[in-house]
Amino acid sequence: MEARTLEYLRGRFGDHYRRTSIAPPPAANEREWGFIPWTDGPGETMVRHRSLLDLGDIEEFLGRKKPRHVYFSAGRYDDPSASSMSDKGWRSSDLVFDLDADHLPSVVLGEDSYAEMLAKCKDALVRLLDFLEDDFAFDDLTVVFSGGRGYHVHVRDESIRGLERDARREIVDYVRGIGLEFEELVEIETVAGTAGRSSPAEKRTLTTEGGWSARAHRHIMSEVDALLEMDETDALERLQRYEGIGEGKATAALNAARSNYDELAAGNIDVHSAFYQISQVLVHEVVADENAPIDEPVTTDTNRLIRLPGSLHGGSGLEVQRIDRDAVDEFDPLVDAVPETFRGHEITVEVTDGGLVELDGDSFTVEAGNHTVPEHVGVFLMARGRAEKGAE
Repeated sequence: MEARTLEYLRGRFGDHYRRTSIAPPPAANEREWGFIPWTDGPGETMVRHRSLLDLGDIEEFLGRKKPRHVYFSAGRYDDPSASSMSDKGWRSSDLVFDLDADHLPSVVLGEDSYAEMLAKCKDALVRLLDFLEDDFAFDDLTVVFSGGRGYHVHVRDESIRGLERDARREIVDYVRGIGLEFEELVEIETVAGTAGRSSPAEKRTLTTEGGWSARAHRHIMSEVDALLEMDETDALERLQRYEGIGEGKATAALNAARSNYDELAAGNIDVHSAFYQISQVLVHEVVADENAPIDEPVTTDTNRLIRLPGSLHGGSGLEVQRIDRDAVDEFDPLVDAVPETFRGHEITVEVTDGGLVELDGDSFTVEAGNHTVPEHVGVFLMARGRAEKGAE
């Protein structure tokens, strides 16, 4: 990044901070703070082990220092400015989840656009919130657009703040579906023997009320509904794609689904041995499709630094934005996170890496060379290393 570009971005970040109100996190004085300044040369230097007492008023500090990135710790400490983690005196930590579009299995790097990557990341966010609210019944959740490639969720329920790393790892494993076995989801009930059999039988069901079992049941019923809407030839071909299912088992499973639909809808997946076999495969599919692909080390790290909501992301010029829970579905990061400071002006930039730009509801291609563009577009291109500040 050229010196003129760096100074321009630093100055405009400062302008943004001087006109923006930023709410610090709860217990801000118990947290470690860190920031990355705008510096010449390659790479970035993190300044950390600061307390709020060191920084002073957060809004005054941001307006004065004009940092490139700003962070605070998930952890709360006796002495947050101590230079070593062992001397800080750990008290507790928020439970933080990070979804990064670059790490999602559904994202195809080099093919998906920035907007497409963020859209897939929001789908993963919705799945994560379903786990946190429905499965764990957490109440104190803060949802944040990271300003870059994804989303953060901060959980501050008092019941989880004292969890050590191993307990946090169990939560990670649950939302990722790691180690989830089909047999763990199935409830086995002994029932009376059927006609011609004197011994009791076992009935295997999936609960329809919640958790991974309910997700598996919904997935199975979706497959059943799809099969019953097909003609028989197509349905049998679809069933035979499952390993170990030939024409005979496929026919038996399809007949069982037709004649026992209400039982299946109630959770009884033991209507026929062939259908039960298929259900086992479908459960593995649901784990792959419906897990929340979080960045695991972020959640297990009780000392993690995370971006400050309201600050600017130095790699995009977008705002790290807190999102109201009921506004998640409608939130568009490439529109809603464009800072007002950068709207309504035009600047000249020298584009060094042309290509697609998707921002503020527009999608267009820029060629390499000098261009006059809306400032929010210019800041975005410069922050991402795709342009330098041009002479006005």
